[in-house]
Amino acid sequence: MSKAFHKDIRIGTLAGKGTGTADYIKSLLPLGFESFQINFWESLQGVDLPTLADELKPVLEGSGAVISSISPFGNPLGDKPEDETLRQAWEQCIDHAHLFGTDLVTGFAGRVRGASIPDSMERYKEVFAPLAKRAADKGVRLAFENCSMGGNWLTGDWNIAHSPAAWELMFDALPEENIGLEWEPCHQMLLGIEPLSQLKKWLPKVFHVHGKDATLHQDIISTYGYSSAREVGDHRTPGFGDTNWTDVISILRKGGFTGSIDIEGWHDPVYKDELEMTGQVHALNYLKQCRGGDYVEI
Repeated sequence: MSKAFHKDIRIGTLAGKGTGTADYIKSLLPLGFESFQINFWESLQGVDLPTLADELKPVLEGSGAVISSISPFGNPLGDKPEDETLRQAWEQCIDHAHLFGTDLVTGFAGRVRGASIPDSMERYKEVFAPLAKRAADKGVRLAFENCSMGGNWLTGDWNIAHSPAAWELMFDALPEENIGLEWEPCHQMLLGIEPLSQLKKWLPKVFHVHGKDATLHQDIISTYGYSSAREVGDHRTPGFGDTNWTDVISILRKGGFTGSIDIEGWHDPVYKDELEMTGQVHALNYLKQCRGGDYVEI
């Protein structure tokens, strides 16, 4: 065991600021973040990836921090012009991931808008079979976030990869080893799923973890259930929600996971606006404690 091994699971945050990403990461490094996920929405937002990689090299040099993943979010299965732009962004992220020192590209799996999850599977295979092959040829893994984006089994606009039943269909359709999950407990809790037992079962397919939790409103759930118009819980920054992240990290480590937990901020209903970074730094320090605190050598 070594101090480096103690950080086999890094604690970081999302850093999707377009052409300002390098400056944003530079401003966050003194706070102690160890990794950064560079996220985009529906396009690369005017970013030239080789240029951004060159800008980040002097920023990250000597810090010990890394880029955990590059993440073009949106609906890659759709038929709108922005969906085609997004598919091109997936290709570019796959092609240039190595410039950032990462082998991981993540995002939504997409969905045929208005269709059921089973009825989206052919389109999923059509889009992601060549992307998975492109990625495998370059030593890159693909991971899908488990967010429903307001969809369910029968209909939705954004993402089929939000429930275990969908994962079974997806991994059966494309059993490639370089396709997995970008997992977090929050989305599963809001569906009524106990996250820790799920993590144990699906750990071999978990390539990346988002640091986002939930607080469930048991009074609303017990009175109205999960499918009423009332919100059954709040998205929370880790340290403020219901999940014991010591258990999460213990499960990850016991299962051999090495990678990052990147805090997905900008969702907490309390630690937001001028308190956003207060909440994120609390989550950073909390997760480091859940990892075991400072490394002690004997």
